[in-house]
Amino acid sequence: MSTLLQLNFKPLEYTGNSLRLLDQRLLPTQEVYVECKSADSVIEAIQLMIIRGAPMIGIAGAWACCLASQEIKDLSKLLEKFEQIKAARPTAVNLMKAIERMKNTLESNGISLLEAEAQKITDEDVQMCLSMASHGLTILPNKAEYSFITHCNTGSLATAGLGTALGVLKLLHQQNKKLRVYATETRPYLQGARLTTWELNKCGIPVTLMPDSAAAFLMKTQKIDAVFVGADRIVANGDTANKIGTYALALAARANQIPFYVVAPSTSIDLSLESGKQIEIEQRAKQELIEFNGKLIAPESIDCFNPGFDITPGELITAFITEHGVKTKPNL
Repeated sequence: MSTLLQLNFKPLEYTGNSLRLLDQRLLPTQEVYVECKSADSVIEAIQLMIIRGAPMIGIAGAWACCLASQEIKDLSKLLEKFEQIKAARPTAVNLMKAIERMKNTLESNGISLLEAEAQKITDEDVQMCLSMASHGLTILPNKAEYSFITHCNTGSLATAGLGTALGVLKLLHQQNKKLRVYATETRPYLQGARLTTWELNKCGIPVTLMPDSAAAFLMKTQKIDAVFVGADRIVANGDTANKIGTYALALAARANQIPFYVVAPSTSIDLSLESGKQIEIEQRAKQELIEFNGKLIAPESIDCFNPGFDITPGELITAFITEHGVKTKPNL
């Protein structure tokens, strides 16, 4: 992999007796690492969004299982801890799938192979990212300049590799194509403003930040080639859970006849659910809306509606890009 794509930071690193995490809450102003020495501390890191991104949460959960196995020797209690890790965040299916793999490894082969399984989950994600990026390039017209919109953060901060949606754009940039990425702030936690702009700057990719509410107007007044987003869960009918604001982007893209692509690994696909109505949507704390840098920006007593995710209907999605190729439906 070229130095252009190999970024000089590691959002996650397992040391053997701890999990070292880049605290994504402090970016872009501070690059601080948190050392988690127990499964409970990893659970807390996932819940507090020290580590985030559906694939990365799954990877962190797998390594948390390894830490749990160092603390707990009783099999039944260890499996209980695995279930607690699995429930750390409810919307992303990657975490649940990763923990099921770790659970199956434990029950079939014992504690000794847990680290090997966690490493396998990590390595597979690296390869899936590269495959998704390669497939993503096949849907783009061959030209010299491109403009894209992306939402939340779907790069190397959210995965073990290039990323999902951002991975496609990084690979395009490597081919010396001229591109401009418009990144939404991504309310309510500003992952686009804080993380995507930081990451794209590190890659040397031109990026323009805009409020979430400006995206529809941008689509109407500027030439936008496509919208690329990631996913936390894709169900059988194509309904897709992703960071809040994705549904609004899909509606605006449809109104302006702009392709809307979801880039996600097969680990984000949950065919056990028929529609998005069955997906549990995480509700975030009201403080994320009413406070900024510890200061109130809204009345403390105000009621808040602060879902972390929304559901984009499958019919609004032009195609799904996974490590297996480009599909109009999320079938494997």
